[in-house]
Amino acid sequence: MKLQELLKSLHLLTPYNGVDLEITSLENDHRKVQPGSLFICIKGYTVDGHDFAEAAVKNGSVAVIAQRELDIEVPVIIVNDTTRAMAVLADAFYRHPTRKLKLIGITGTNGKTTTSHMIEKIFADQGEKTGLIGTMYTKIADQIIETKNTTPESLTLQKTFHEMVGHGVETAVMEVSSHALDLGRVHGCEYDIAVFTNLTQDHLDFHKTMEEYQRAKSLLFSQLGNSFDPHKPKFAILNADDHASEVFKKVTAAHVVTYGIDQPADIRAINIQMQSTGIKFDILINGLSYPVHIQLLGKFSIYNVLASFAAALVSGIEIEEIICSLESIKGVSGRFELVQAGQDFTVIVDYAHTPDSLENVLKTIQTFAKQKIFVVVGCGGDRDRTKRPIMAQIACRYATNPIFTSDNPRSEDPVAILDEMETGVKGEVYQVIPDRKDAIYSAIEQASSGDVILIAGKGHETYQIIGSVVHDFDDRIVALKAIKERS
Repeated sequence: MKLQELLKSLHLLTPYNGVDLEITSLENDHRKVQPGSLFICIKGYTVDGHDFAEAAVKNGSVAVIAQRELDIEVPVIIVNDTTRAMAVLADAFYRHPTRKLKLIGITGTNGKTTTSHMIEKIFADQGEKTGLIGTMYTKIADQIIETKNTTPESLTLQKTFHEMVGHGVETAVMEVSSHALDLGRVHGCEYDIAVFTNLTQDHLDFHKTMEEYQRAKSLLFSQLGNSFDPHKPKFAILNADDHASEVFKKVTAAHVVTYGIDQPADIRAINIQMQSTGIKFDILINGLSYPVHIQLLGKFSIYNVLASFAAALVSGIEIEEIICSLESIKGVSGRFELVQAGQDFTVIVDYAHTPDSLENVLKTIQTFAKQKIFVVVGCGGDRDRTKRPIMAQIACRYATNPIFTSDNPRSEDPVAILDEMETGVKGEVYQVIPDRKDAIYSAIEQASSGDVILIAGKGHETYQIIGSVVHDFDDRIVALKAIKERS
């Protein structure tokens, strides 16, 4: 694409009148620059892209987008905000890819990953080529790519959508984090359906208050647009049982469809029967009920099913076909995942890393546990410190044998994190084992027939971050090895 054409998308007050260059790629990492690249200087938390503009030029950049003048040999286009400009340029360079997709975004504190996988499966079962962007990986048709962030930055995001279009993807489903919304990573994404799961305490290290956290989440719904296109209607799928939905209703012009259990909703679960092999319930819509039997446990699973059901229903998929897809789902990696090696006690690995998610999982375990409940749990370093004593309180409230350990301590002292957890449970009975492997081994060594062990916090993650070093660590592999060594 020609530079002049690309820059038109920015609507610059001072138009670029320099040489019209051929732009072969957009980059914000000087190490990825190739001959013909347009380099975008992004000022981050730890590094400033402006400091690498000269290196980008040496690597082949033919022009640079910056927020200040630079002493380099190629044209420098000055903008007020390079992060905003990057989103606009990426959307233009990749020819507005999300306009060619049905794009479904899911936001909320818990349930995003499971709900996104459920929705993706429903559409895939319809014979569609699908795409998925989330915490665990990015999927483009049949190709799986590892990801670093729940929601990538705008440049990576638009490139990914462009690749999806090239692979014939029709429907893309993505998790949308509060960070991504607040930082503008999803600017340029044309969402058709926005789904809200729930709002509970998390990420207050970044947002500072629950009000700010809620405001960030609300952006997904306000950014659905303000017009009513009969050929491409927009939908906001909201959890009627969560107070934040009332706020999200007010900020969106999209058609609102609610789901829930406890409160009246457009799509509601009734006649719930919790069983050891799953959950039976009826989905009530417009006075008609449809029986469902899912192979999942916990009330939270019903919410995920209802949210997925609603997104598929407004997309025009037949109710019976949606239910058929949902009933075939056996779970998502690292979400209430069983670790089995012939032992006579139950070991579950789950991503629960917030107070609400930990409480939900432990409450679910209480419904079928016959003996003791162990929970191995910690809190991440360089993250919301206020939830640490709360996590400890929940562990002591719902488990008979809490074991506090390290999660991803990052730059913090693991013992200091554990000390903060302990401030919430003075007088309670628990164990503190800082080394996560030792904690998992200890729980498995202590377990008797009929006991349940929950290893919480990391779920699908295959690493542990200690200091600045990323170590190989998978709760499931460690637990499996401990079970085999015990037997």
